Amino acid sequence: MSTLVIGYGNPGRLDDGLGPAFAERIQGLDLPGVTVESNYQLNIEDAELVSRYDTVVFADASVDAAEPFDFLPLEKKAPMVGFSSHSITAESLLGLAEELFGGTPKAFAMAIRGYDFDEFGEYLSPSAAANLERSVECFGHWVESVR
Repeated sequence: MSTLVIGYGNPGRLDDGLGPAFAERIQGLDLPGVTVESNYQLNIEDAELVSRYDTVVFADASVDAAEPFDFLPLEKKAPMVGFSSHSITAESLLGLAEELFGGTPKAFAMAIRGYDFDEFGEYLSPSAAANLERSVECFGHWVESVR
């Protein structure tokens, strides 16, 4: 089974960097069958990449996830591109992956609870860093359980 992890968010906005930090930590685990990507946001161009995997995990910071994180299944939605054609939701990206490339991966959201988003800085708050550790641990166990 092939798994893609996409961590996204802005590492220069404190806890908004949880998605890229998750991706970096997962990359360091060197898990078999797991490919890791990271970016500031999801892009419509990611649909082709997503279509090539059995499973995709979208990792991002959340202001309203349960502590320490929510790990929930995602369902595709009709592709909807908002104000910018370079920004898209995970659900719409799944819809594009199917519509354009025939890809139908299982998908999950790893929504990691963050707290500090209103300042500039390339570090995580202590509480967000603790939530990141727990999400990485959970993901490692999940990968083992689905293999």
